[in-house]
Amino acid sequence: MSPFLLTVLSIIAAYLVGSISFAVVVSKLFGLSDPRTYGSKNPGATNVLRSGNKAAAVLTLLGDGFKGWLAVWLAYRFGPQYGLEEGAIALVAVAVFLGHLWPVFFSFVGGKGVATALGILLGINPWLGLGTLVTWLAVVFAFRYSSLAALVASIFAPFYYGLLFGVDAMLLAVLVMSALLVYRHRANIANLLSGKEGRLGAKK
Repeated sequence: MSPFLLTVLSIIAAYLVGSISFAVVVSKLFGLSDPRTYGSKNPGATNVLRSGNKAAAVLTLLGDGFKGWLAVWLAYRFGPQYGLEEGAIALVAVAVFLGHLWPVFFSFVGGKGVATALGILLGINPWLGLGTLVTWLAVVFAFRYSSLAALVASIFAPFYYGLLFGVDAMLLAVLVMSALLVYRHRANIANLLSGKEGRLGAKK
């Protein structure tokens, strides 16, 4: 198989893996309402938590993170021996992220990408992922806004990558994912600016 064909197949496979919406799948397994029908209507762990089922929310978080990590880890682990170069692996990372945002299996209605992005970063390099996670946690503990933490972490992720590895194709992929994550949080940004964004742990 030619490297080009393998690259195309890897990108398609990564997108399909990313298209598995664990928020919807886990909610169905637990007998919960479809997360796209209540709360923020976002199929992600935070919205699943609004159902009151913490176990379902945790499984959603882990599943969304795992699929991002798995796609990138497999590309790094097995890709080079079949001719996949850094640029192709970067495309795999973007593809699994796009799958989560716009999943083909669920009418292209996906989540905001925080957990999947973290999984991808951990797949690229554990220190990169951990540094981004620590940034997210620091903002959450300081301000108790999950969306603000995601926005700050997404902005710092490319900076961390550049410090660790310099400028390459994967940095461009991380920049694309960061920009998409900010875009997906545009409603949260408006709420933050207007003071309407809900804090973690706050009673409604």
